[in-house]
Amino acid sequence: MKKALKILGLSILIILVLLIALPFAFKGQIKDMVKSFINQNINANVEFSDVSLSLLKSFPQANVEVNDLVITNFEPFKNDTLVSTKNIAFTMSVKELFKSAEDGPLTINSITIDDALVNLKTNAEGKSNYDIAKDDGSTSETEKNSDSGFAFDIENYSINNSTFHYLDEGSKIQFSINELNHIGKGTFSGTVSELDTNTEALVSFSMDSTAYLSNNHIKLDALIDLDLENSKYTFKDNKALINQLPLEFHGFVQLIEEGQDIDITFENPGSTFKDFLAVIPSNYSKSIEDVQTTGDFKVKGIIKGKVTEKTIPTLDISITSNNASFKYPDLPKSVENIVINTEIKNETGYVDDTYVNINTLNFSIDKDVFKSSATIKNLTKNMLVNANVNGTLNLDNLTKAYPLELDQDLSGILKANIHTAFDMNAIETNAYERIKSSGTMSISDFKFDSEDMVNPVSISKADMTFNPSTVTLNNFNATTGSSDINANGSINNLLGFILTDGTLKGNFNVNSNNFVLSDFMSSTEEAPASEQTETTTSSNSETLKIPAFLDCTINANAANVTYDNLNLKDVKGALVIKDQQATLNNLTSKLFNGNLAVSGNVSTKNETPTFNLDLGAENFDIAQSFAGLDMFQSIAPIAKALQGKLNTKLNLKGDLTQDFTPNLNTLFGDAAAELLTTKVDPQNAQVLNKLESSLSFVDFDKFSFNDLKAYLEFADGKVTVKPFTFKYQDIAIEVSGSHGFDKTMAYNAVFDVPAKYLGSDVNKLINSINDSQTNDITVPITANISGSYTEPKVSTDLSSGVKNLTSQLTEIQKQKLIGQGKNELNNLLGGLTKTSSTTTETNTDSTSTKETETKTSSEEQIKENVKNVLGGLLGGNKKKADTVN
Repeated sequence: MKKALKILGLSILIILVLLIALPFAFKGQIKDMVKSFINQNINANVEFSDVSLSLLKSFPQANVEVNDLVITNFEPFKNDTLVSTKNIAFTMSVKELFKSAEDGPLTINSITIDDALVNLKTNAEGKSNYDIAKDDGSTSETEKNSDSGFAFDIENYSINNSTFHYLDEGSKIQFSINELNHIGKGTFSGTVSELDTNTEALVSFSMDSTAYLSNNHIKLDALIDLDLENSKYTFKDNKALINQLPLEFHGFVQLIEEGQDIDITFENPGSTFKDFLAVIPSNYSKSIEDVQTTGDFKVKGIIKGKVTEKTIPTLDISITSNNASFKYPDLPKSVENIVINTEIKNETGYVDDTYVNINTLNFSIDKDVFKSSATIKNLTKNMLVNANVNGTLNLDNLTKAYPLELDQDLSGILKANIHTAFDMNAIETNAYERIKSSGTMSISDFKFDSEDMVNPVSISKADMTFNPSTVTLNNFNATTGSSDINANGSINNLLGFILTDGTLKGNFNVNSNNFVLSDFMSSTEEAPASEQTETTTSSNSETLKIPAFLDCTINANAANVTYDNLNLKDVKGALVIKDQQATLNNLTSKLFNGNLAVSGNVSTKNETPTFNLDLGAENFDIAQSFAGLDMFQSIAPIAKALQGKLNTKLNLKGDLTQDFTPNLNTLFGDAAAELLTTKVDPQNAQVLNKLESSLSFVDFDKFSFNDLKAYLEFADGKVTVKPFTFKYQDIAIEVSGSHGFDKTMAYNAVFDVPAKYLGSDVNKLINSINDSQTNDITVPITANISGSYTEPKVSTDLSSGVKNLTSQLTEIQKQKLIGQGKNELNNLLGGLTKTSSTTTETNTDSTSTKETETKTSSEEQIKENVKNVLGGLLGGNKKKADTVN
């Protein structure tokens, strides 16, 4: 007995060990099995993090999981993700793991897929990224089936929180299913069986840039008969919800050799107009439970025929409503007299023959009646549109009858009576001869207000006439803040701009009595630094952009334009906007009591906006222009001390900052300036005060820069002034150098000073020479100006002044002594009758030695006297009697 118990206990222990070890024992085998299946069947790059095995309570059932599966493509879709899943779980019997290839395919009982992404794509050349199955070389369907690695005997399956994307670049079709949750229960092993499914998802569909569905909520509960032998799937009891519109399906889908054979009918089981509101996404229609409706609404459809490479099923779908109305309980007005009659048809089975007839789409709000109709054909190729719109809308009534959430209030009367017929290719290629439009549209008493605007915009009247090739803007009268605008002109492709990604082309004449740019700018204040987040910082770093869709010419004429603190009068010129660039053609204006002319461009095409402008100023008031233009203060800071008139021509190019002001460190160009009837006020410039205190012979109160001309160059963050000369009475002054936009200076001013202005000490020194040539003596005094605008430094070059004055006085003294020596020698020679050559030579040498000693002594004395005198002059203590009168 004990022995039997020991054997039983040992057996139990062995079984427990096997149960614990089994998942680990077969983990490697399962991983190899998955890899082998992938390599045999899939031509793509497949990766997964792990494969695990767990035994279920219903032993010998086991659960096999593949984690983090990712399938990426080879060329021409290299590195594109085709499929990814967080987890795929298969339930199967443990004995299936012991099967070899000769034992037949594996049988799987259930499948669960979590967080899957399926990304299907067909490029413009017709190649598909999902064509990854390897050709196994089988010649018959029997051989292909026999080589299959799996067989399904599924009792249930589920797909959780998954996403499906499909893109066909050739036909410009996009289809996506998001947040997909789908479960199915049934048995696939029988010849005929039944499958019970529940599906819920968000569906989007667009074709050729037109969105027909946008995250519409879909719910489908379907009971499907499965005829696996004939590959036929019949809908038995089906209920679907599109947004909140209930639909019932009947019919079947059968797989055939050419594709699929479809025979399905559907309709909404009810017939009240509330079903129409249910089609509209809830974000727009809000709660419709308490909405009062009258009239009917019916959706019916038949989809019948074969889906093959050349054909689609025929379509006969109708959407109708008669004499309907609705009113939201919290809104004061209702929408009435609603008539809808729309058909979607295909009678041939060829996709190009699908068309949409909106025979009638009418409604009224109060006394305003709006009618429209349209026909849309050739949907998949060059779509043909023929539409009519005729009616009146009081915009203020829209939000009173329908729960629109607008960021701003609307008011005004819109009237339209338009007929248009075109094909999309004509719109895209601007083939205006194929665009047939006629009619009129107007808006009056229109008011538009937004939190992003400083002032509301009021359009008192705007009239447009639609012609076959253009839209004529007959008049446009608007005001905002203190600004007024009156415009007319033409738009070449309004439909192209509205219906496609085309540009808005036109020519406009704009007139204004008063145009204040701040009236059109955003009033949004920047958040305090403590409240700014990374997102805020990022958005604030974005620069303004000239819209890429604009291609127009604006001829402007404004009596007064206010920009910041600038007041421009009689502004005239042309502005051409194209390719994210604004070009000014001979814009003229009166500014600073003078005339301004501007030509050039501003471009925002690149990440950093740039400008290249030619500016001409004539008779500008210097004081006003300095106070009004920050850039002028940086280019010519000395102008703060000048009073008078200015003529200048500037060529400037560089980068713009985020608020569209020049980035001075990138400024490049040149300028020519001419000063007229100019006086100096040194008290307004520290550098002039400093210079005046360093030179005793300068009095800037008596300076005048009449007819002075200067030439400047801008590069590398600094302004270089080419040498120019002007006169202060009979003192010639040459100035050259540069200053930086960081307010540093490096200038030289050379004063060519007549000796008579250098004070009594210098004059005494000159008079001691007693020669008329001393009246023409001038002394160049160099002032080196450095430091900054606010803290300038001035140093004078004493050595060059001493050297120059010494040289001039020495030369005069030398010539004088030489002349005196010759006279004395001639007198001496004239009084002697006889002398020996030796005596003559001795006397001559003695005279020469005497002259040299006299010259040296005189030069040293002159140099010492000059140094003493100029040292006092340039020391800075100014004597009133020594200044220029």
